[in-house]
Amino acid sequence: MARQKVKTAVASFHTTTDALAFKQAAVREGLRGRLAPIPRQLSAGCGMAWLEPGAAPAQLEALAQRSDIELEQTVELDL
Repeated sequence: MARQKVKTAVASFHTTTDALAFKQAAVREGLRGRLAPIPRQLSAGCGMAWLEPGAAPAQLEALAQRSDIELEQTVELDL
């Protein structure tokens, strides 16, 4: 039986420092996502991405802007 795919907001980063800073900001904000290797469909400078199931990419962009963190890109994927 195939696993049900979930719409997931994905934020990728230029550097590992940005990825770790985003993780700290996300935990402070109560997000429930996680840092993971970048999905195959994308590529990123540092190879890491924040995956937030059920969220919109705009939510991740807003958090990054409030926290002064530079994102490489944000997209929504079925993962």
